[in-house]
Amino acid sequence: MNPQIVSTTETVDFVFFFIFGISAIMLLGITAAMVYFVVRYNRKRHPHPTSDKASNLTLEVVWTVIPSILVMGMFYYGWAGYLALRNVPEGALVVKATGRMWSWSFEYANGKLSDKLYVPAGQPVKVDIHSTDVLHSFYIPAFRVKRDAVPGLESHVWFNAEQPGSYDIFCAEYCGVAHAAMISTVEALTPHEFEEWYRGEPAAAEADEGEALLTRFGCIGCHSLDGSKKVGPTFQGLFGSSREVLSAGQKRTLTADEEYLKRSILEPAADIVEGFPPAMPAYQGQISEFELEEIIEYFKRMAGAKKTQSLGEQLMLRQGCVGCHSTDGSKSVGPTLKGVFGRQVKVLRDGKELTIEADEQYLRQSLIQPQADQVQGYPPIMPTFGALPEEEIEALVEYLKTLQ
Repeated sequence: MNPQIVSTTETVDFVFFFIFGISAIMLLGITAAMVYFVVRYNRKRHPHPTSDKASNLTLEVVWTVIPSILVMGMFYYGWAGYLALRNVPEGALVVKATGRMWSWSFEYANGKLSDKLYVPAGQPVKVDIHSTDVLHSFYIPAFRVKRDAVPGLESHVWFNAEQPGSYDIFCAEYCGVAHAAMISTVEALTPHEFEEWYRGEPAAAEADEGEALLTRFGCIGCHSLDGSKKVGPTFQGLFGSSREVLSAGQKRTLTADEEYLKRSILEPAADIVEGFPPAMPAYQGQISEFELEEIIEYFKRMAGAKKTQSLGEQLMLRQGCVGCHSTDGSKSVGPTLKGVFGRQVKVLRDGKELTIEADEQYLRQSLIQPQADQVQGYPPIMPTFGALPEEEIEALVEYLKTLQ
């Protein structure tokens, strides 16, 4: 098997079906022979043994040679398949994958960082696997590759995503309380799309520097940015908020100021937020002072944004909007509100199908007269909010504009 022309999927599938086929044939043959002998040589028919045969050289040769050939065949194809999985084709794109409790991060040769593995379809990709804390296992079922991520040891896998698409990445080794949430994806793009993504600015410049650092250190694997529940407390509105914590077994209330945030990153076991497990690893010695300051500044900016948006968000919660509309793109009873402002929406107006832009006027009308334009694919069950004061309607619209 030439690893340059045979994909990992084809390699593993061939060996699997080869061994499965032999096993199935052996099972059927042994079962058939067993049934035949049970019937043919039933004790009721032959109460006394009559055979005087001491040996049969032909049978002994057959049941020795045939199993040996089968076992050697399985060994050969298994070994050839293993070599194909370990020998990386020339010209493979190299990406560094880092596993930590409980997320994957990916770093490219140009310094670009991502929490998803972006690859060009049709090109081999070598993934160098590392772990910063405990034992993990890098597993992509679609490409039949799995390799342990061992602290202090570098290993690798390679694969070739022949078609564009999204493919799951799991951790296949129990690594702690949020092991099941250690999930990412391979995003296979067309070569042109990947080139555009890859040649863009590094992740730290693409987004906020603080957010890029949270991705690099795996923080968003346990802490959400949008208020949703995860293993650890959400980062939304963190700076300046009050925290009920356990410090040396004693309950107390702290303010999430700079000192608290630094201590929570460097010595997370010092103050455990009530209701959450003491599972966060310490970053003392792993993060520089500059990076620590950038993360704290990011939390401050998040808190500032939260204050300007708080009225609209509070109204969303108070009026029950989040019961039917998600803010993260997930499917719910009504259309998601993520990216709603400026989106092209297919609606039914007076029985006619139209495509309109969700501008400020559309958002206002959707709150005051939701039955006027029915978004296709969703039931007409939203109540009207025409009784809301003008300033609250305005606050809701302004908040919706920020959900990008």
